[in-house]
Amino acid sequence: MFYLAADRTIEYDAGERFLHQAQNAQYNINSRLNAYTDVLRGTASFFHAAEQVDRASFHRYVQGLNIASQFPALDNINYARYVTDAQRDAFEHSMDSAADDALGYPGQFQVTPAERHAEYWVLTMIEPLAPFREKIGRDIGCRGPVARALRQGRDSGELSASGMPIDSAHQPQGSGLALRLPVYRTGQPLDTLAQRRAAYVGSVGIGFNVPRLVQAALEQMQVRDTRLLLLDSGDASGAVQPPAQLFDSKPESPVLRPNELFSVALPIDFHHRHWSAHFSAPKANWFSRFDTWLPWLAMLCGFTGSLLFYLLFHTLSSSRMRALKMAKEMTRELRASQARLQQSHHKLRRLAAHSDKIKEEERKRIAREIHDDLGQNLLVLRIDVDLLTTRTRHRHPRLHTRAQRMLSQIDSSIKSVRHIINDLRPTVLDLGLNAAVEWQIAQFRTRSGMMCELIDHDTEIRIDDRRATAFFRVLQESLSNILQHAHASLVRVELRQSGGMLCMTITDNGIGVRDSSRNKVGSFGLVGIEERISLLGGTCAISGSPNGGTTVAIAVPVADSATRHATFLANID
Repeated sequence: MFYLAADRTIEYDAGERFLHQAQNAQYNINSRLNAYTDVLRGTASFFHAAEQVDRASFHRYVQGLNIASQFPALDNINYARYVTDAQRDAFEHSMDSAADDALGYPGQFQVTPAERHAEYWVLTMIEPLAPFREKIGRDIGCRGPVARALRQGRDSGELSASGMPIDSAHQPQGSGLALRLPVYRTGQPLDTLAQRRAAYVGSVGIGFNVPRLVQAALEQMQVRDTRLLLLDSGDASGAVQPPAQLFDSKPESPVLRPNELFSVALPIDFHHRHWSAHFSAPKANWFSRFDTWLPWLAMLCGFTGSLLFYLLFHTLSSSRMRALKMAKEMTRELRASQARLQQSHHKLRRLAAHSDKIKEEERKRIAREIHDDLGQNLLVLRIDVDLLTTRTRHRHPRLHTRAQRMLSQIDSSIKSVRHIINDLRPTVLDLGLNAAVEWQIAQFRTRSGMMCELIDHDTEIRIDDRRATAFFRVLQESLSNILQHAHASLVRVELRQSGGMLCMTITDNGIGVRDSSRNKVGSFGLVGIEERISLLGGTCAISGSPNGGTTVAIAVPVADSATRHATFLANID
């Protein structure tokens, strides 16, 4: 691992150095292209500033640039006159008359090649003249891509580059490229396409040597054994064409596997043409002797450290084995205790469920006996007292008054009995959970004076008596907690049944519930709600925040509830 870490680190650092050097070479190439572009712009400005530029003034201007020392990759600066086919003969005659033997321009001027075209871009001035005298009179627009680039420059007023290599006997084929700028008549408007075409007189251009330009950038890299492959992928028009090779610094370099090379492709914008510079170099050339031996040294250190750790662990192994044996024994006892605790907890839950079932049945029985015995007796007694009140109304006023008091007392007792019966077992539960919830909310609204809303989605809920009673008790407990602790003004109860689940949500806008109050000693309301729903196999979520209200959400499965209920009761019994 130490060997791999050191090897990867060294390779990463060398790769970063290679990438940094490649980016510097990319920057140098771009800088030189920009410098030559500035020369071209200056030449175009020279033509625009004068009404007429002759060969002598052009010679003096170029001589002042000292391109041999200041711009070593620049081959020449030239001017091409734009001539239509109708103007060609007159143009050749005028150029014969303007021949200047002192500068060395040829005396007999003729447009080459001799084929006739609709348009010509004829080289009339070029400096330095001696190496390129044969270019004078050459129609540079005879090739289609060059003509398209010249027309594009004429119509847009911007730099144009055709990407076509310059053919010349003085340099290797494909090593020269050109940039051109349009020249317009001085003082003419150039706002529209028609105005630019009317004012167009020709273009100035520069020819530069790609190998010299790129080689100067490569010489600044620290490692000389770096290959640069320069490709031209075409212009910005989007036309698909195979990349053209412009330069290869090491065309005969040996073929290496990809994992033995550092390589990167960087873009170069050559005035709306996409160049890509592919740098590659053997990885071994970027490693120093120390870099070569460092991974092995790291491996030796790692082996020594691993041996020391092994001896240390071997020394501690006996005590570790004893500790593990003791831990396993303790874990076994802990698991046995946990199993007994879970069994006890399960028994307690079954006992709680059985106790809850018996309590509900006992409440139901007591409520029924009170209704059947005490309620009927009070009703008979009220009928007799009411009869007595009617018969003593005129003859025995004092007895009539006494009988009315007894009748009022009996009505109060009947009301108390009904209240006790409803507390024990609301008879409205026999009409269904919807009716029981509506009745309980109406009672709560009357008793508390709070605004209480019920959302039941107009669905008739049909569940067994055990689930209906549990939901009713949860609603009772929740409304009681809201009345005692929440200080709320609005309560919303939502009851719905869907997807085999019966859900009820109780929300208030009170002071909220805190964790301390949920775990308060002697408080079993919320715990009772959670336990009651858990016994039914449902879920209970109680959430709230200080001054943010409280929400109690319960959900119980009701699919095949009768079968589940019978199975649960059988397990309890």
